[in-house]
Amino acid sequence: MTNYKNIFGKPVKFLATDPDNAEAEGQIWYNSTSDAFKSIVALEAWSSGAPLTTARNNFAGAGTQTAGLGFGGYEPPYSSSTEEYNGSGWATGGALNTARAGLGGAGLQTSALGFGGDTGSVTGATEEYDGSTWTTSPGSMNTSRKYMAGFGIQTAAVSAGGNTGSDSVATEEYNGSAWTSVNNMATARRNLVGVGLETTGLAFMGQTTTVLNSTEEYDGTNWTTGGNLNTARFEGGGAGDNTSALAFGGYTPTVSSATENYDGTSWSTSPATLSTARGGLAYSNQSPSSSALAFGGFDGTVRTTVTEEYNKSINVITAAAWSAGGSLNTGRQSAGGFGIQTAAALAGGNYGVPPTLLGVANTENYDGSSWSPSGNLSTARRYLTGAAGTQTSGLVFGGFDAAPGATAATEEYDGSSWTAGGNLVNARGNIGGSGTQTAALGAGGTGRVAFSEEYNGTSWSEGNNLNTGRSLAASSKNGLQTASLVFGGSSAPGAPGTSSATESYDGTSWTTVNSMNQAKDLSTGAGTQTAALSFGGYDGAVTISNSESWDGTIWSTSPSLGTANNQQAGTGLQTAALSIGGSSPLTATEEFNPESSALNLKTLTTS
Repeated sequence: MTNYKNIFGKPVKFLATDPDNAEAEGQIWYNSTSDAFKSIVALEAWSSGAPLTTARNNFAGAGTQTAGLGFGGYEPPYSSSTEEYNGSGWATGGALNTARAGLGGAGLQTSALGFGGDTGSVTGATEEYDGSTWTTSPGSMNTSRKYMAGFGIQTAAVSAGGNTGSDSVATEEYNGSAWTSVNNMATARRNLVGVGLETTGLAFMGQTTTVLNSTEEYDGTNWTTGGNLNTARFEGGGAGDNTSALAFGGYTPTVSSATENYDGTSWSTSPATLSTARGGLAYSNQSPSSSALAFGGFDGTVRTTVTEEYNKSINVITAAAWSAGGSLNTGRQSAGGFGIQTAAALAGGNYGVPPTLLGVANTENYDGSSWSPSGNLSTARRYLTGAAGTQTSGLVFGGFDAAPGATAATEEYDGSSWTAGGNLVNARGNIGGSGTQTAALGAGGTGRVAFSEEYNGTSWSEGNNLNTGRSLAASSKNGLQTASLVFGGSSAPGAPGTSSATESYDGTSWTTVNSMNQAKDLSTGAGTQTAALSFGGYDGAVTISNSESWDGTIWSTSPSLGTANNQQAGTGLQTAALSIGGSSPLTATEEFNPESSALNLKTLTTS
């Protein structure tokens, strides 16, 4: 211990609890409670991110882990679509002017560059992105090609290698308006990876007649040979620059999950591996080597939407995800859910399938781990999506009763029993509901109506209509009567009548805002007007597991449900939501929790 103090300048501390801050990294302490010596050490690991909207391969990436960009590629056919990553999920960006695959990328999310590629023939066309729109540059590459490396920023980018019909050594630099041919690479190659800036560039892997493991470093003028990768491969990804880099994925020629670290001289194999081995993926080529982003690609069987984040830090990252919760006692679908993740209630619904639809009166309360039966509704009903409030002060309205027929009945819940409230003005089911027991909102409903009604704790009154009439829509369940959101649903008879339209309510009128990335009905929602979550549903063809997150302005992808589901109830917050019952299976509950991190505490042993 004396040597440790002499070396590190600190004695071994005796602590009753482990420290909770980064200053403890590299230090050793004795935990008197657990009777163990401990330390905090850096960890390398990949964790899951929200999926891309569109599966594709051989596309370009730019930006960083928390502000990434993916564009072009094969869907098939050639793609012009762009997606933006905010560190949590993907949102749709502006389309390329020229659809293409095998193109190069450089720059940041708000100032990116796309160049070259395959449109059916090789092209040298260059486009600039300003965060919303792609503009064709008058400066095309001098050597048209595909499958090249790209790195740098929008006004100082590099294109290296690639294929013109034969493998190329050509290198060009872009100054924001024109390309200039500069010193060639040492080795002609295609399907290589590029990272770094114009003066600190690194190109590695690739293929000619063989798969390559070679590396070349670029200083803004010359290429020099670097250390060889341990695993030769092509069409992989990377991050960093020529002093500290990361290589991952690719084909060997089979798909690889291997990750390697570069220290400016040599490559070493990382203990971290991609969860999904794949090639033809895109990557954020302006990320540092400690925080990379890998997305899309081909996993050997299909094109994929998988997104993964690499972190080298003293924190263990637990990805945002849906996980199984407690099972319902009475399985059902099209029920009314309200409350929060740790204190929710579910009422009504049906447990039959067409043509037998049996409405139920059962109510259950959830405590965050298990469901318990509570007092029954006075009126058994199904298609009871109209629900609002808390577990001890809840509200359900509308639906279809056992007659069958649409009902206007409203009931108020005190946590154990129901009492009658004032009837809706317009009897209907499949209503988007939100608010509280004394200030609720119900919008849309059966017949694809645009009705919007407000409840004051005693009676309902009609307000201004939705801009788009719809049924089977979802809502921000914990929004307010004066600040709520309705999204998706069915706005036209039959498939594909599904909608992606979103409307925001300010207590007086509805305003159409940005649409979801995927049109669907029979879905559900959670959250508030500025932080909502949409999950599950039916896209006009199949039941889906899709989730999307709303930040008050745009929708972005979110981790998918564990099981594709529709007609489930939803409630809770964007960061702590519940999916309850539904079509698959009727008794299931899933809980959503956001990404979290914790210090990587290690117990020291003599082994």
